[in-house]
Amino acid sequence: MTSLALLLIGFSLFCALSLALTHFRAEHYEGQGLSRIMGLFLLLALSGLQLAHFAWLYLDWPWINGPAYRALLFAVAPAFFLYSQPLLRPQTRAAPWRVAAHLLPIIIAPALRAALALPLAFAVGALYLLWLAYSLYRLRRERANFRQELLLLGAVFAIALGVALLGLLQAALPGKLFFSLYAAAIGAAFFLVQTTLNQRPQLSSEISETARALYANSTLLNIDCAAALAQLERLMQTQRIFTDPDLNLSKLAAALALSTHQLSELINSRLGKSFSRYLREQRIAAAKTMLCAEPKASVLSVGLSVGFSTQSNFYEAFREIEGMTPGQYRRVRALDTRLHG
Repeated sequence: MTSLALLLIGFSLFCALSLALTHFRAEHYEGQGLSRIMGLFLLLALSGLQLAHFAWLYLDWPWINGPAYRALLFAVAPAFFLYSQPLLRPQTRAAPWRVAAHLLPIIIAPALRAALALPLAFAVGALYLLWLAYSLYRLRRERANFRQELLLLGAVFAIALGVALLGLLQAALPGKLFFSLYAAAIGAAFFLVQTTLNQRPQLSSEISETARALYANSTLLNIDCAAALAQLERLMQTQRIFTDPDLNLSKLAAALALSTHQLSELINSRLGKSFSRYLREQRIAAAKTMLCAEPKASVLSVGLSVGFSTQSNFYEAFREIEGMTPGQYRRVRALDTRLHG
């Protein structure tokens, strides 16, 4: 078990760095600054815990008994709460004093005895997990849009709940077994999160948009939704408004003479997806046509011409929607044409 734990510790540290550099970019958290900051803080806390686990399991250095380790234990649950709340409850703005209140246990933790700190930290974590479970339950009507992601998140939830229970029973476990299991659980959670985000890199913004539409009172009562959708289709197919790299929710809403809330609810409720997902799908559909129709055009030029601002954004969105890179798609379609043409 120790060998597996050490392997997953190394994976966790690599994964934390990768997520910090790729997923937690400002463009993935527009208007969600608190979530982004708390997400990075959560990565830092988990990395610190894993370093302490490595020191104890491999080097026999008792970092797990130090005040820094106790502070990190109490940091994980509130950091995850403050990361999740703006995404799952976008209509609620956390006051600064509320944020400080959630982080207060981190300051108190170093003064606690080690024997008390561990079970208490996991008891607090279990309460935060209950809040998360309730918030996810409120999104149950959208499970068709996030089925796979919610299953994976449910697996992370189960891992966290299992660790919380083990933490309460830690004193009864022999030797270093608890810390091996805890380190392995953190590594497994990192693997599940990385897998999910590889498939849907902008999942955080999509969940936020969906939750905002779910909790808000309907803004479409006096709107001719069929006419608005028809006009949206014309803007996309005839005017190709998606090729504007600066196109955002407010700009498109103005073109449709709608408010941003109305357009967000319209796309979520009638098309079953978030605005950001809808826009990426429009751009990728146009890119697929260009990749086949203009075989000599570079992949970068195709991406820029359909509205992506950078090559990395184009590759990320294409892989998310089509499961392959633009170059692979072009080769597959070319081969298919030769075989059946």
